[in-house]
Amino acid sequence: MKPRFALLALPLLLAACTGTEESTPNLPLVLLTDGGTTLRTLTPTEDTSSTPFTDVARQTVTGGVSVETLSSGRRFALTRTDGLDSRDLQLATPQPFGTLPFTPCLRQTATSAARDRLLTLSECQGGPQRLALYRDDGVLVWTALLPTFLPVAGTDVPPVRLAVVRDTAAERDVAVVSRPRMGGGSEVLRVAPLNTGDTVAEVSAPLPVPAVRDLVTYAAPGGTAQILAATDSGIQPLKTTGEPDAAAALKAFGTDRYDRLWAGPAGNRPLLAAWRNNVSSTGPLLLWDGVRATAATVTSFVSDLRDVTITPTGLLYTLSGNTLTRYDTAYGLTQGNWRVRTVISGLNDARSVTWLVP
Repeated sequence: MKPRFALLALPLLLAACTGTEESTPNLPLVLLTDGGTTLRTLTPTEDTSSTPFTDVARQTVTGGVSVETLSSGRRFALTRTDGLDSRDLQLATPQPFGTLPFTPCLRQTATSAARDRLLTLSECQGGPQRLALYRDDGVLVWTALLPTFLPVAGTDVPPVRLAVVRDTAAERDVAVVSRPRMGGGSEVLRVAPLNTGDTVAEVSAPLPVPAVRDLVTYAAPGGTAQILAATDSGIQPLKTTGEPDAAAALKAFGTDRYDRLWAGPAGNRPLLAAWRNNVSSTGPLLLWDGVRATAATVTSFVSDLRDVTITPTGLLYTLSGNTLTRYDTAYGLTQGNWRVRTVISGLNDARSVTWLVP
């Protein structure tokens, strides 16, 4: 954890230890709304205000996909279909990431646990899938061409998902891609440079595995970061081969199906959130601190949970298509009181949310 994050998290730790009513600090937020065409940054007002945030800046963007906080906490990356750039709270200093050696049609971006690496997937209509790995300063590290992918038709097809983790022994970054497989289930590909300094990474042969619904990089308490998979029978870490390890499934989440995963450090707690996308019934959003025997239920959604972000101060935000809601994890995990508050309602087709350090 960076020192500034530790200081920001102090109220969280005090509340968790004493049970007193210290106010957990809000951090500025970044919102991508209006179907990816409006970028907004907001700063907190006094917590007692009827309006907990006010707009700092607002810009129209083209082809917005997602927003991700970078390692400094003071800048964020905006993924657009035609490229990435980093920006600050004022949105006044966009800095483009390195030019890709192919025409980009970016679909999604995943960050490392330290937020110092960004892995993005490009797939133009009718074209191949390509990966690009960036440092958080915008330098392009490597690219990779994935094997031919044939879209799978049908209902309840696993999505394409990404994750990136640091292989400290080999001193390289390893990317993992899961995508639906013809005949059912998923296939997993591991992508990494063969030699230090290679600008084109090697791609493993697709490995058939049970359905993988989502991937996330999670830094467990006292351990190194690892990639977790949301499966139909629980949350499972990936083996070195890329296959989900059912024998090492996280017991706190049981053996239920999960469709989405989010992770974030709050104080000294690495939090992990998981949700099942129940289209026809209510799916709980669960949260685990790496210690509890059973993950806690935060809230429930039917089918419109777009994004979740967890701030270093211990606030969890859920974003639906039209509403941004805040939950206090310190009180929720220790007292069962999530101190729920609607931050913004009336949004139009909101897509992504993240936090910044003031």
